[in-house]
Amino acid sequence: MSMMSEFKEFAVKGNVMDLAVGVIIGGAFGKIVDSLVKDMIMPIVGKIFGGLDFSNYFVRLADAPASYTGPQTYDALTKAGVPLFAYGNFITVLINFIILAFIIFWMVKLINSAKKAPPPAEEAPPTPDDVLLLREIRDALKGRY
Repeated sequence: MSMMSEFKEFAVKGNVMDLAVGVIIGGAFGKIVDSLVKDMIMPIVGKIFGGLDFSNYFVRLADAPASYTGPQTYDALTKAGVPLFAYGNFITVLINFIILAFIIFWMVKLINSAKKAPPPAEEAPPTPDDVLLLREIRDALKGRY
């Protein structure tokens, strides 16, 4: 079998297509969760902790250019080319991950509970004694004739 035919067989298998669909939907779902955290959860967390905004928590690793007079925010300094140790963004991404993992956990749990368990296999009724006796007689007669 040539490499191209092997690749074609691999690429058109159902599992590969399912994986592709999962990756695409996962990417879109990730954007939704990112927006949920950035636009809805983090403002509430910030309000609870007195205006806390994780995105502007960083350590400047070098000074801004001498000509830079803009604001000292993460976005502005990054655009100005100042290297930053942005641990606040890391905290935000970590919170995104935890929320995403929690949502996926509940989705999988919900899907698994929605799946119906296969009905238990019915046990065959016990064989009556007279049938067992007839089978023994049959087997004994097979040996004689």
